[in-house]
Amino acid sequence: MKRGPKSGIFIIAPIAGPVGARIAELQGAHDPRILKLGPPHVTIAGSSGVGPIAANTPVEELEEKLGAIAAGTAPISLRFGRPTKFMQTEIVVLPLDPHGALRTLHERIKLSGLRSAPSRFYFTPHVTLSLYRELPKEALNALLREKFDELVVVDRIEAHLTQDTGESRKLVTLPLLGG
Repeated sequence: MKRGPKSGIFIIAPIAGPVGARIAELQGAHDPRILKLGPPHVTIAGSSGVGPIAANTPVEELEEKLGAIAAGTAPISLRFGRPTKFMQTEIVVLPLDPHGALRTLHERIKLSGLRSAPSRFYFTPHVTLSLYRELPKEALNALLREKFDELVVVDRIEAHLTQDTGESRKLVTLPLLGG
């Protein structure tokens, strides 16, 4: 698979509430640098399935194209799988089912007409728990034993301009309004 850039506009779905707070706590304990990327979230477009949207995309275009998608998408209920290491790396993630409403949202963004770079990975929705740090064996095993049984509802998407350096700036927030 062709590897694309890591900079550009990423579309994310923040994970809020008690589950989001617990994920942020685990991120802070195991890999504090990841907190610079913002609150816990699922990347819908930008790294897997569709590459980053062109950084020079006007905010008005994002609002127009993503706004139509968000208006027609109902809030999405999600359940996390058990933490796992991501694709033969030291990255630890909470996996999500790549099918259903989350896949539909991803595909609608992919087909929206927004210019994007080549995808770096196949669509593999997840929330990252540890990204930058190789964890000591005991910490890794403890993180892999975590359980998230609660249902999580994603009720908005955000567009973030993100740089290779890890810097990120929110451009747009859109509520999922479909019924």
